[in-house]
Amino acid sequence: MWALLVSALWLQSCVVTAPKPTFTNPLGMEFVRIEPGSMLVGKYQPTVGEPGKGDPGRKTLPDSIYRVAEKMAAQAAMPGFKVTLDQPFYIGKYEVTQEQWEKVMGHNPSFFQGDKVSDDATKHPVENISWQDAQVFVRRLSALDKKHEYRLPTEFEWEYAARAGADDDIPWAEINKIAVLGGTTTSAIGQKQPNAWGLYDMLGNVWEWVEDYYNKKLFADPVPPQFGEEHVLKGASFTGDVKNATYKTHAAGPGNGFDVGLRVVMEAKQ
Repeated sequence: MWALLVSALWLQSCVVTAPKPTFTNPLGMEFVRIEPGSMLVGKYQPTVGEPGKGDPGRKTLPDSIYRVAEKMAAQAAMPGFKVTLDQPFYIGKYEVTQEQWEKVMGHNPSFFQGDKVSDDATKHPVENISWQDAQVFVRRLSALDKKHEYRLPTEFEWEYAARAGADDDIPWAEINKIAVLGGTTTSAIGQKQPNAWGLYDMLGNVWEWVEDYYNKKLFADPVPPQFGEEHVLKGASFTGDVKNATYKTHAAGPGNGFDVGLRVVMEAKQ
């Protein structure tokens, strides 16, 4: 009953929209148009679970421990901040595949290819790439398709697209429907359900590079740092589980390498 209630509340928090316009570029890469809008980023409201005392045989901690935990949770809480994206953009409907990467770059750096997967590896997301590799890819893609400009998404663009209108985090039951988790290899793109805006694998499969520098914190800052030692990864990978799959927090690259890929943005022509 509780799981159903949480799922229902999450669905109510989503903005119900018609299917988003899509575009396919000359290399067969599909993009979904994302319209301007706002979201609350970095909201963190931890809670303390205190077991019921109706069962006399159940062991519990002293009340003082729970009070200390509640105080610590209140101190750690963060109200979040509003982010407004005032320009539309197109973002990849899927993560960039090994096949697409090889078309642009002329080689395939992925670990999970050949006999390391049981199906067509070319349809798996490319991985084992650095942030610098991703930058070379978008520059070469822009050179091949001179009618459009490609780049990595900013962290806020990525999170806005991943949320797809949701105000709160995703219930675990919903994560299991859309996220590629708990595996031993990457999976072919598009095997799970898309999010509300038609984007696949925003959670799981491979971590995705974004443009921003990492701020060495759990959440993004209102103004991203201009310099840093590492760049931000979003979305978790196949090695994680539902506890890792969230659009709200971020990680730092290069990570494991074998589970790090990308999704690209195409500039929208208004």
